[in-house]
This record gives sequence, C-alpha cells and structure tokens, in this order.
Amino acid sequence: MSTFSSHPPIVESPATPADWEGLWPNEAATQSFAAQLAQGLNQWTGGRDARIELRGNLGAGKTTFVRHLLRAAGVTGRIKSPTYAVVEPHQTGTGDTAWPIWHFDFYRFNDPQEWEDAGFRDIFAGPGLKLMEWPDKVSGQLPAPDWVIALDAIDEDQRRVRITAGTERGQQWLRVWTLAGAKDHAP
Repeated sequence: MSTFSSHPPIVESPATPADWEGLWPNEAATQSFAAQLAQGLNQWTGGRDARIELRGNLGAGKTTFVRHLLRAAGVTGRIKSPTYAVVEPHQTGTGDTAWPIWHFDFYRFNDPQEWEDAGFRDIFAGPGLKLMEWPDKVSGQLPAPDWVIALDAIDEDQRRVRITAGTERGQQWLRVWTLAGAKDHAP
C-alpha cells in the first residue's frame, strides 16, 4: 500500500453551497437579478423545466419578480397576476425555441387537495418552467422545487433574498450561480 492511499486528500472540491443570500436595494436590482436568472435557466441543463417556489409575505415582491423574469425570458404582451385565475400560462419563442412557462399563485387555496382537483399534476408532469407563489397552500402536492426563492421586504424598496436548492440539479445551478452569475447581487 502506498503512502498516498493511506492519507486523506489535502485538496478537496469545494462543498456545494446550501443556499445563497443577497440584497435587492431597489427594483432595478430585482430586474437585473431576474434577467441573470432567465439567462441561466435558458442555458442550464434542465433549466427550462425548473420548478421554482417563491416565498414571502404579502407585498414581498414575488409577483413583481416574476414579471421581470418573464419579460427577461422573452414573454411579450400583458403579464397578469394569477391571483384569481390560479395559473397563467406563458410561451416564449416558437418551434424548437419555444419555452412554456407556468405562473401559479395558490394563495386562495384552502385545501391542498384543490391542487389535485384542478388537474395541475398534468402541467407539472409536462415541460416548462413552473413558478409557484404560496406553495405552502398546497403542501404535500408539489414535486420538490429546484429552487426556493424567499423574499423578505426590508422596506418599500429593499428586499433580502435567499435561494435554497431543493434538488440535485438545483444544487448544481446554485453552485454555478454562486461562482459566476450572482456576484453583482451579494449583500
């Protein structure tokens, strides 16, 4: 047995980050962050089929962030909040560049079973980015999110942001995000 095989390695790969925290000092920072995320999702393996939960109190900026993300992804026309409709479907591109995006708002659900009754299992089984506000209202029904983006309003303009990965591919994206894409948004 060589002496090399009996010793632990001196240099190891860095651990996968468990989460990322940042600060959006204003809406322009929110918009910039959304643009970087749209670009990443478009490039990352499986990014166009990501599941992202958005968490935060009323007024935390979840819908505002989604609007910026949808615009950055190429959605044109009016972007409505799904508060009353529960889901708003969107499409970017055509043909091979088509990218379906689903924006859910489960705020008005009173029972997680409503998710199943609404037929959302079929949407989640199909392709496309799924953006979910108020996912706790359908607890136990949703597949694991790739990312959870939690927003905390500090004041009228500023938002504290925390991204947590919930899947292996989400951890991979978070590692890439931390090393390259999110440096401009560090606290």
